[in-house]
Amino acid sequence: MKFATVLAVAIFFASCQDNYKRVGEEAAERVFPQGVAKNFTMTYTEAEKEMSTLDSAKSRVVVVLKSPLNENYENLKFRHQIFPEGLQVDFFDEEGNKSVIMADYAIVYSQINLIDLQGNVVLESYDGKKLETDQLYWDRANKWIFTEAKFTYTNPEDGTVMDGEGMDFNRDFTFFNAHKTYGLMTIKEE
Repeated sequence: MKFATVLAVAIFFASCQDNYKRVGEEAAERVFPQGVAKNFTMTYTEAEKEMSTLDSAKSRVVVVLKSPLNENYENLKFRHQIFPEGLQVDFFDEEGNKSVIMADYAIVYSQINLIDLQGNVVLESYDGKKLETDQLYWDRANKWIFTEAKFTYTNPEDGTVMDGEGMDFNRDFTFFNAHKTYGLMTIKEE
């Protein structure tokens, strides 16, 4: 009887197979960057006028990206670059005035011209205006910056500090739309 029980248990375990098809996260394909750069700096320029193949024209610096670490995934279907140790974006207006955005983490989506900045995001404009938030998006194609997160906006020109949730504005700060605001703000009458 002991022999029959041992034999039955042995057959039971021997007949067990792993027929489970792995799906979802278990079967996720590992993705590696096509390149990794340390102390990364990328400069975007644009020509002052359209050029042909034989022309040489003046160009101006539009944006400079700086980061201690860049992971490049431009080889994937949805091309992007990750800046896991933070990113500093210096951008320049037509007159060459520099504004700066800094964040703890960023993703640059190349296909859709969008930069997603996350964690302790601080935008300082050339004229001293300052925006602080947890997440900020920059649509490079449309020169538009926006967030749905809570923010603090400081304007030293009129001495105001505005807190709120959600805002969008153009890169030159000539149009500014705060979705929901709290606190005090001084408005000058004309």
